[in-house]
Amino acid sequence: MKEITQKVQIMFAELGNSQYGGESVSQLEHALQCAQLAKDHGASSALIIACLLHDVGHILHALPDDAPDMGIDDQHENLAHDFLTTYFHENVTEPIRLHVDAKRYLCTRETGYQDLLSEPSLISLQLQGGAMKEEECQAFEQNPYFQSAIELRKYDDTAKIPGLQVLPLAYYLDILEEVSL
Repeated sequence: MKEITQKVQIMFAELGNSQYGGESVSQLEHALQCAQLAKDHGASSALIIACLLHDVGHILHALPDDAPDMGIDDQHENLAHDFLTTYFHENVTEPIRLHVDAKRYLCTRETGYQDLLSEPSLISLQLQGGAMKEEECQAFEQNPYFQSAIELRKYDDTAKIPGLQVLPLAYYLDILEEVSL
């Protein structure tokens, strides 16, 4: 078993039951729902694992749970990216790094998208810079991982259903090993 597999198991065992950013699910429930959505939609193994791990930055930082209420952005996408680059190729880490920008992008490009965001997601949107300006959108569209980030973001937005039955973390461990360095 690779080091990252052990670390993921430990992180989710120790901190996965913490609340996911003001939502009605835990960090682990959110991660598993997001990965399940990617799997069910035929996503690549790399994107499935990106979905599983996209928010580990929330459990890596030492900020209080109410940090967003105090106007603090935890920069979780960067924390996750920085942590995971040791263990994965860009096809896993870049969609993770870009998933916050994908939300900002979709707020500009998709009519009605922002109306679908949960209250906690709207609060974090403001801390993350709000909807992108046109120049930012054009630059974002040039990123080779742009489409993967958009897919991850859309799974992320809907992976917040209390009590939803999904595959366990153990199901994803072989996939995680397959796509890790």
